[in-house]
Order: sequence, then structure tokens, then C-alpha cells
Amino acid sequence: MPAPDPVPAARPGKRAATPLRVVVTDPIISRFAGRLTRGLDGHEWTFAAAAAAAERLAAIAAAEVVVCSHLSEQEAAVAASARLVHVTGAGLGRVAISALPAAAAGANTFHHARPIAEHVLMSVLALNRRLLASDRQLRSGSWRTIANDSSVPLHRTLDTMTLGVVGLGSIGAEVARLGAGLGMETLAVRSRPEAPLPDGVRPGWVGGTADLPRLLAGSDAVVVTVPLSAATEGLIGPAELALMKPGAFLVNVARGPVVDQAALYAALSGGSLAGAAIDVWWGAPAPGRTPPADFPFAELENVILTPHYSGHARSTFERRADDIAGNIARLAEGRPLLNVVRSGSQQ
Repeated sequence: MPAPDPVPAARPGKRAATPLRVVVTDPIISRFAGRLTRGLDGHEWTFAAAAAAAERLAAIAAAEVVVCSHLSEQEAAVAASARLVHVTGAGLGRVAISALPAAAAGANTFHHARPIAEHVLMSVLALNRRLLASDRQLRSGSWRTIANDSSVPLHRTLDTMTLGVVGLGSIGAEVARLGAGLGMETLAVRSRPEAPLPDGVRPGWVGGTADLPRLLAGSDAVVVTVPLSAATEGLIGPAELALMKPGAFLVNVARGPVVDQAALYAALSGGSLAGAAIDVWWGAPAPGRTPPADFPFAELENVILTPHYSGHARSTFERRADDIAGNIARLAEGRPLLNVVRSGSQQ
């Protein structure tokens, strides 16, 4: 078992009523083993992230609880004893939930909205102030400011900028809150514009998907936060990018294919878009394709490139570990589970 991470205090609550066999296959959440198991030492824990495939398969076959970020159809099919499969994040795309036995419930967890929102605002500030370009120039011995070079642009303060949020789920809502807190005017579009607004979110206006052109034309920075689906693939394409203001920025923290990569590269290299921050990509990294894109974004100076890490704050995984442990305790005590994405026949 991995070395426990330091934790402040024991988790409150009664001891588990029924001991469970728990298998953890996710290497990231395994780093928080101390927090995950705190107060739940009556269970049988197996940390199998580094195990050989056959050993991991055998552990899953015997488990009553599987904690994972990936679960293949083969692994799901052998999980005959599973009562709960707990995904260690929000997304279910790499977990074969439908292949699980009927008795197995499925649950997920979140807590990534705040760090991603901070990444978005950091990116807007860095793009607006040409932070990376200025750093590179100064390191190379070039001192360029408005005092000695009239071509250097003046940067803007956030309270003079409009932030357009595409998608108003947990991430989009947190982006809107932080942007407004820093004085930005905020606009938003989402699939159900008539739904109640999230707490603390008060955009200047909220429209539906058909209002996307209005948002793009009216925003100085646009952040894309919608989930990838047949309806959102290519949502931001050549026509949409052409609608954006000269000098505007695009930040994508959704999924790569929500933005047409050929159109984005053309807009960035051709100068119609002032800059972009890309944290999500078009496929997986590979030798010769890192970052994973079909166009040389790494050669552009007006782009911030990050390896899909915007949500990777310590607090994200600490709170996810707490959610998972809480659901394991609920299962053992016969209480209703939280964040259920699939109801098992025993629940």
C-alpha cells in the first residue's frame, strides 16, 4: 500500500457495519491512500495501480468496491462481486459502466471546478500581458517596453474586459464567479438558458446555443467548458472564430474536439485571434505528437500550452478521496450513496 499522506484529523462517523473488499486501481488517488482509508480500516484494501494485468484482474474479480479512473470491458465483466464502482473523477468515458453486473452501482466525484477556473483567469491574464513572450525576450537580453518601443501594446485590466463563458456547468459557473469577482463583465450561453442560475452567478445575459455568435462577438476572452458530444464537436469552428473581436483570446478547458483545430491554428497564425490557451487536446500524446495536435501549435508565440493539468490541485484529490471514502462508508452501513451515476439492483 502506498505511504499514507498526512491528514489533519480522523474522519467523523461510526465504524463500518459490514467490512468490504476494496480495490483501488487509479494511481493518482492511490497517492492519497491515507486520506482514503482514514477511519475505514475495518475494510480489506488492495492498491493495484502498479500490479500486473492478471493480478489486477484477479483483484477486481474479488472486489466489492472498485475505485478507478479506467475500467475496461474485460475488467467490468469479471467484477461479479462488485457492489460499487467509484470513478475517481467526473468523466465516465473510460469506464465501462454498462458492462458491470446488475448489482453494481456507479458513482463519481468532482471538485475540479475551482482550480480549472483559476487556470482560466491565469491564462487570460498571461495572454493579455504577453507574459510568456515578455519573459522569453528578457531572458534573451531584449528589454522591450512602451518606453523604448512604440510597437509594444499596452495591456488591459480585467475590469475593462468582457468574459464569455460557453457552458455553465460547475466549471463554467466557477469561471463566471471568479471573473465577476475580478471586475469582468460576464456573458454565458448554455443548452438550457431558462434553467435557474448557479449560486453566485449573475452574467450580464445568458443565452442558448443559438446565441453563441452574440457571445463571441461581444467577448474579449472566451472560455469553452462544455462536455464533448455529437452536438458540441466542432462547436467553435472557422465561422465562430471569425466572429470574435480582433485582440480576443480563447481558452479551451473542455475537450480538444469541441474546437476545430485547423480553424484555431489558422486564426492564431493569421492574426485574427490574439491568443489562446489550450489545456485539452486532439487525442493522446505520442512520440512526435506531443502536444497531441495535427498542427504545430508549439511554434506559435501567442499560445499557452498545458498538458490537461488545469484541475490538478491537491485540494481536488483530497476532496475526491473524501467523497469516495464517504460513499464506501455509506455502502457498508446501508445508507444511500451520493453522486450516483448508475443505480445497482442492491441500492
